[in-house]
Amino acid sequence: MDRRHRAREPSGPQVSSIVVALGLLLGPAEVLGLARFAYALVLPAMRRELHWSFTAAGSLNTANAVGYLAGALLVPTAVRHGGERRWFLLSMVITAVAVLASAATGSLTVLLVLRVVSGVSGAICFVIGGGLTAQAGREGSRRQATLLLAVYFAGPGVGIVLSGLVVPSALDAGNWKTAWVVLGLLCFLCLAGAWPAARAVPETDLSAAPSRSGRPRLRPLGALLVCYGLFGAGYIAYMTFVVAALTKAGAGATEVTVFWVVLGATSAVAALVWGRVLAVLRVGVGLFLVLLVLVAGAILPVLDTGSAAAMASAVLFGAAFLTVVTAMTAAARRALPAHQWTTAFAVLTATFALGQCAGPVLSGVLSDQPGGVRLGLLAGAVLLGAAAVVAPFHELVGGSGTSG
Repeated sequence: MDRRHRAREPSGPQVSSIVVALGLLLGPAEVLGLARFAYALVLPAMRRELHWSFTAAGSLNTANAVGYLAGALLVPTAVRHGGERRWFLLSMVITAVAVLASAATGSLTVLLVLRVVSGVSGAICFVIGGGLTAQAGREGSRRQATLLLAVYFAGPGVGIVLSGLVVPSALDAGNWKTAWVVLGLLCFLCLAGAWPAARAVPETDLSAAPSRSGRPRLRPLGALLVCYGLFGAGYIAYMTFVVAALTKAGAGATEVTVFWVVLGATSAVAALVWGRVLAVLRVGVGLFLVLLVLVAGAILPVLDTGSAAAMASAVLFGAAFLTVVTAMTAAARRALPAHQWTTAFAVLTATFALGQCAGPVLSGVLSDQPGGVRLGLLAGAVLLGAAAVVAPFHELVGGSGTSG
């Protein structure tokens, strides 16, 4: 191996790659499942007590997405100057503090700042964690490497399940501030669990490499970048407002809890199941199928406000949305050399974040119109449909082979 790209030795004892991936998944469980997605559970109570419009409520996730974009752009610089392991763990600390601090104020301005901060740290954690997971599977087969990525990207689903189990009870026992306190404490627990796993990964030393070597060739990822941006806009519209839609349709705390736990549990398990399917399909074809399932899940709450439709939506949406991230990361891992993986993940995440900046604002504005929150959800489903249309073009722009 070129000495410029040599792997640094892990700081702790050697552990199996699957155990490392299981520890690293607590990163996205915290920064996405708890810090970002759980906001949907707290949103109805915050809107009611703070007298927010849907546009104001959506602006918090837009702020988070703006921070997420900035964080993704900062990843290459952070890695060169501080190393992957250090920034993975530091970003988890910052996220946990920002989530806990959200309980201290009802000021929209302060909350917007905190959401930006957690977005920046969340992107750094998520992208670098993907790079660490890829490094953990570097010596194994392509199938094993894809399995490790699937395990890592099941992390947000784990966080969603945790938040679904504790936030409704916290809201019943106190108020929205109580929910943020509980979420903050869970974030610190995730940090404690991820620490030894991160320290066990041999990270790639990029500090001695020429700066140009970290810049990935974007042409093979062209169609995927467009697809990922549309996906980011569409999925976050659903994740931000679906609970509000269920609540407005008359769903009680128990139904919301079951819905959220089913969504998270399905997403965590499905990422592993889809891996076998994607391994035998071309990337564009596999993404097209996954996005079709996602569109079906996103459109159901628009067409039917009943409990059965809500549960079906949770299963379908949960069965697909994290798989998109797994497939994108696996495609970049296969298309580019190892020393460009983390940077490529950052570029993909930045495009994803651009979509996330637009999604909550668009769906929030539409939700304040006469059509209500269902109109905002419809916009998300349309954006996901557009992503599905773009996905097969990856094969025409230079992509080939299977996703795993």
